[in-house]
Formats: sequence, structure tokens, C-alpha cells
Amino acid sequence: MAVDVYLYFNGNCREAVTYYAEVFGTEQPQIMTYGDTPPNPEYPLPEEAKNLVMHSRLNINDSNIMFSDMFLGSPFIQGNNIGLAYVSKDLDHITSCFNKLKDGGTVKMELQETFWSKCYGNLQDKFGIEWQFSHENE
Repeated sequence: MAVDVYLYFNGNCREAVTYYAEVFGTEQPQIMTYGDTPPNPEYPLPEEAKNLVMHSRLNINDSNIMFSDMFLGSPFIQGNNIGLAYVSKDLDHITSCFNKLKDGGTVKMELQETFWSKCYGNLQDKFGIEWQFSHENE
């Protein structure tokens, strides 16, 4: 599996991903908003977050570029709005890499099952690089 680039935006992700699709001549992207996610009564979604893009992806010349708006209240620094996504079918390797990178880093979400993956987590490593780990569904 490849390591994919993940780009974060400050409320204008839909505009950006549509623009890049046009520039690179890809298919129009599918867009999942935060409002499309299953509701969680423990964490009610603020109304102003519902139309923000949670996830979109383009395949540009055989490379996956993924996109998301930052969630409300998350810090956004233009120029530092990039991360890496490791997606694999090898659950043991995901766990091993995640555990190694969290040493000296900051875990934002421990590896856990989500509605889109049986194992997902994200962290910032000791060098300040944002990583997302996700088990690729069959």
C-alpha cells in the first residue's frame, strides 16, 4: 500500500477538491460531510459543522490525495495543513507503526473501530507530522 497525502482546509474544502478535480481532469469527487456521519448522542454535532467536508478523495495520476475541512475549533495554519495517511490490510503492521510513532508524539485518537474502518487512529509524531492509520476494508 502507498502512503497517501491528506490535505486539511479551513471551511473551503468542497471548493478546493472540486477545483483540483477540474484542474487534473479527474471524476467529480464524492464528498462526505460531518453531517453525513451516524449521530452520536454523547457528542452532538454543532449545526455549523454539518456541511463541512469530513472526507473526499481524488486519484491524480495513480496517487490518492485525500481532503477534509478541519473540525470546528481545531487549529488551522495555512501551509501546515498537510498530513499522511497509511492505509493497509495488515492490521498488525498498522498497530506496530502507530505504536512506534506515538512514542514522543501526541495521540489524537487511539486505534479503534469506527463506522468506516475496523481500525483507525491518528497522531502527531515527535517531528510534528500528522499521521492517520486506517485498516482497508475488504
